[in-house]
Amino acid sequence: MFESEDLINWKQIGHCLTRKTQVDLEGINSSGGVFAPTIRFNDGRFYMVTTNDTYHKNFYVYTDDIYGEWSEPVFVDQDGIDPSLFFEDGKTYFMSNGSDPEDNNGCIFQCEIDAATGKKLTESIPMWKGSGGRYLESPHLYHFGEWYYIMAAEGGTEYGHMVTYARGKNPYGPFEQYPYNPVLTNRNLGGHQSTIQGIGHGDLVEDGNGNTFMFCLGFRQTGMWQPFHHLGREVFIVPVHWDEEGWFSAGVDGIVQKEMELDIDAVLCQCSSFNGNYNNNYSASFNSMDLNSLRWCHLREYKKENYKFADGCLALRGVKTDLSGTGAPTFAGIRQSEFNTELNVNVKSDAMEAGITFYQCEKHHYDLAVYNNDNKKSVILRLSIGDAVQVVKEQEFEEDTETASLRVVSDNESYKFYAKCGSTEVFMGKAGTKYLSSEVASGFTGTVMAMYAVNGQDNEDKWAVFDSFDWKQDRD
Repeated sequence: MFESEDLINWKQIGHCLTRKTQVDLEGINSSGGVFAPTIRFNDGRFYMVTTNDTYHKNFYVYTDDIYGEWSEPVFVDQDGIDPSLFFEDGKTYFMSNGSDPEDNNGCIFQCEIDAATGKKLTESIPMWKGSGGRYLESPHLYHFGEWYYIMAAEGGTEYGHMVTYARGKNPYGPFEQYPYNPVLTNRNLGGHQSTIQGIGHGDLVEDGNGNTFMFCLGFRQTGMWQPFHHLGREVFIVPVHWDEEGWFSAGVDGIVQKEMELDIDAVLCQCSSFNGNYNNNYSASFNSMDLNSLRWCHLREYKKENYKFADGCLALRGVKTDLSGTGAPTFAGIRQSEFNTELNVNVKSDAMEAGITFYQCEKHHYDLAVYNNDNKKSVILRLSIGDAVQVVKEQEFEEDTETASLRVVSDNESYKFYAKCGSTEVFMGKAGTKYLSSEVASGFTGTVMAMYAVNGQDNEDKWAVFDSFDWKQDRD
C-alpha cells in the first residue's frame, strides 16, 4: 500500500494481506495466488478486492484505518478474475470477468452484494462484452455526470495489452463503446519507439481539483531490440482529458510516454513506475532499513523465528525448503526496480547454503552462495534456467577465512557475479537477464533480490549472518 500527496512521489505505508488467515499461499507457484488488486473507498471504509486465482476465489478485505491492519477476507460467490467494487445510493455492485453461457464469449459479469457479508443480493448477469479484443478482464465501473463508464483491459497482459471503455445511462448498460478504442495502449510501438510496453489494466482517479488521471500497468523491456522484461509489471500514471460530449482520452494520443507535459500548471509528469520503490528511494542498505522495513518480501509465509536483526546485521536460519520448491524458504527479498544495480554484502555462515539470489520463480533464479559440504567451505554460482540447473563455478575459501564478500553488478542485459573468499576477488560468471524475464520464464512477477539460507532440516540451529549490505539501484 502506497500513499502520495502529489501523485508523483510515493511512500509505502503498509500491506493489505499480512496473515495466513487472510490468504492461503501454501504450495502456490510464484505467479499464482493473488491477482489484480483494486482499492475502493466508501462511507469511511477502504476496500481491497482481489482474486486468489489458484483456488478460484474472489474476495475483499477492508479497513477503517488505512495505516492499520485489514480485515479477514469476505468471499463473493461469483466466478472470474479481476473483481472490482462500485458503490452508489446504498448499493454495492460487484463485477468480474467471465464467459457468457449463451455464446461462450468473454464478458463482464455484475451483481449486487451485501458489503458486510459478501452475500449476493441479485444474480450475476453479463453487462458488457468489450470491444472485441481477447482476454477481456480488469473491469471498473464509474459514474461521472449523466453517464456510467465501464472500463476494462483487453488483448492479454503482453505486448497487445490495451485499455478500452464504454458508457451508458444505467449501471448494467446497455453500453456504447468509445469510438476510438483502445483509449490507451502502446501495442503499436516497437522498442525503437518506446521501451514502455504492455500497457493495460487502467483505473481512474480524481485529484480533488477537477483533474482526472489514469493509473495503468505496463513494463519496460530491456532494450530497443530486446523484447524481454524482467522487472515485472509496473504502475504508470497518465493524464486524462474530457471532451464536450463526455468522452475521455488518456495519455498522449492514446499512448504512454516516459515524460508527459500536463495542462495543469505546466507540470511535467514523470510517468516512470513505482514498482516496490519506497519514497522514490530505489537503493537499499542496513543503514536505512531493518527487519521491520515494509520493503522486505517473503515467499508464501514469513516464519519470524528464522529472522533476526541486530547490530546492523541480518541473521537467517535456514529450513530444508530451498528456492526451487513451492514451500516457504528463509528468504528476505527486495524487488528489483531498476536495470542498473550494484549489490555488495558480506556473509558468514554455518548453514548448509546461504547467500543472495536474483529470483524470478522456482525454476528461474541465479544464486551466489556460501556452501558448506564435508568441512569444505566455498562460494558457488548456480544458474537455474528451467530444467537446466548448473553450478558454473565454485571458489573455495582460503585458510583462516570465515567471511565471503559477494558482489553482483547488473545492467539491462546481464548480471555479473563476484566473490571474495580471502585476499582476492574472483569473477564467478555472467548470466543474461532475459532468462529471468516473463517471455522466457513465463508468469507475471518481476525479479526479486533476496538473502536466503537453507539447512538440511527445519530444526537445525545453524545461522547465516549478513552484514555490510548495500544495494544501489540507479534510475536510467
